Formats: sequence, structure tokens, C-alpha cells
Amino acid sequence: MDNLKIYAQHDIDRLVIHREGETRLGEKVAVLPSWEELPNTIEKFVLLGIPEDIGVRANAGIAGAASVWRPALMAFLNIQSNRFLNGEEILVLGHLEIDEPSDTSIKGLRDKVAEIDDLVYPIIEKIIAAGKIPIVIGGGHNNAYGMIKGTSLAYRGPIDVLNVDAHADLRKMEGRHSGNGFSYSLKENYLNHYLMYGLHQNYNNEAILSQIESNPKLKAIFFDDILLGADTDGFFDGLGPAAGLEIDLDCIQNVLSSAETPSGFEVNAVRKLILTHAKKFSYLHICEGATRMLDGRVSKLTSKLITYLVSDFVKANIS
Repeated sequence: MDNLKIYAQHDIDRLVIHREGETRLGEKVAVLPSWEELPNTIEKFVLLGIPEDIGVRANAGIAGAASVWRPALMAFLNIQSNRFLNGEEILVLGHLEIDEPSDTSIKGLRDKVAEIDDLVYPIIEKIIAAGKIPIVIGGGHNNAYGMIKGTSLAYRGPIDVLNVDAHADLRKMEGRHSGNGFSYSLKENYLNHYLMYGLHQNYNNEAILSQIESNPKLKAIFFDDILLGADTDGFFDGLGPAAGLEIDLDCIQNVLSSAETPSGFEVNAVRKLILTHAKKFSYLHICEGATRMLDGRVSKLTSKLITYLVSDFVKANIS
């Protein structure tokens, strides 16, 4: 049965590599005694993993996004606890344990994604209602829907979202998958203004382009135009106080994912965006990255990349 696995201290301890004279972040982070105790904890950030790629497969993508949570968590827990980031600001909640559907047809996978939605959004709603900032790692971009719905319910109104992505994920509502989380969020009035940063002209269909052009709630800057020197000043200014930050790792060049790209943002450009704008956001969702793909591709760097993005987000919010 699908469920939230809440970590105990021993789950953290077994991932920390100790070195004499040093303190690792994993020695400072907190765990949750029980789900009911969340509002009484003092940590500002709540880390959650969603190790699944059902939504990617439901969108005809290659499996692999389920692989990144544990290596990313281990990499994060083993950075230094120091004056720049202590670790006492962070609570590691745990991860979602999601069963494979018995029906692995496209319809079966899409039905399963709808079940995952119903698992994700109440958790996000409770984290934000407790006055905390969720940081979610892993899974397909289908989980943006649960992030947006949970945040919207906590704030009792539609929210704005910035999506740093090569793809708008505004595909038609044909059953849930990784390519239409924002379509459902807009239709169900959980999403207000949707800003897309770094879309690739080659990988967004004409129907999506027309939708962006005709809907005043949708605003996009294409990566191709950024290469040509497009003015991006002021693009982020319209975000409301309850905005979410979505980062699809397939927008960064040479990062392992179902839609891995040789042309995209450099890592430091995304880090700079986070470091300069993190305080605008009520959550951070990092998705689509992998350490191992079903087709055999592997990368040890994805987990370290995620560690940089998460630590940047926390540092920028507490500075």
C-alpha cells in the first residue's frame, strides 16, 4: 500500500560518513517523532523524497527518476555543517513508498498517477499549514500537481509558480502524467500565474505555444531567446507571496534524465537564479533527474547537483 515512510534517527545515521574533526549536515538535521508533531517542530525546511517514475512512463518517457532520492539524500547529508549552513534548519521527513501498478498499460499508469496525486497533496498542505517550506526531491514532473494543489489548499487560494524547464508541461488533460500537471492545476484553479523560464522551441508543440500566447496567466521566456540576449529583467517580479519553484533537471545541459539535453542552462545559471530569488518561494520541487536510467545510462553527478540546488535554496532563505 502506498504510504509516507517517516524517517527515524537510524535512517539518517546509516547514510552519514563520519570523519574525525568534521561535522556533517546529517549529524545536525532533525527527524519527526510523529506526523502529528509536525506543527510543534522548530525547523523551517522539510525535506521529502518521491522516488517514482510512473508519471514519466505514463508520458511515454524512459524510467529512471525513481533512482535519485536516496543518493541525493546521502550526498546532502554528507556536506559540511558549518557557518554557511548548519543543518539545524532542516527536518528530513522521509519518502513516499509507492507500489507499482498491476496494470502497466498507459491507462493503468495514468490511473496510478492520479493515486499518487492524492498521496502527495495532503502532505504538502500539512507542511505549509505548519508554517514550513517543503523541499521535494525525485519523481516525475507529474508531482508538480500535488505540490501546487497542496500549497493552494494551505493558502486557501490559487498560487503562482515559476517553472525552470525545457517543457511547458501543458499537454492535454488525457489522464495524469508528467506532461500535464500544470494543465490540471490551471483547470482546477489551484494555479494562478504560471511563469515558464527556459522553454525550448523544439520541444513544445504548437497547441501549447498557442495556449501560452492566448492565456494572460501564462508567461514564458524561451531558452533560444536567452541565447540571443533576451531581456529577462522583471520576469520574476509578478510572482505572488505564495509562489512555488519548480526545477526540472532536464533544462540543465548534460544532466541525466528521460529528456536529457546537450543544450540547456549551465548549472551555475540555475544556482544563481535560486540564490537571488529563493525568498520568493513557498516550496522547492526538483524533479526528473536520475542516477540510473532504464536504458543503462548512469551518472554519479546528479545527486551532487541536487545537493547544490537544495543547499543554495536553504542558504538564500536564511541569509
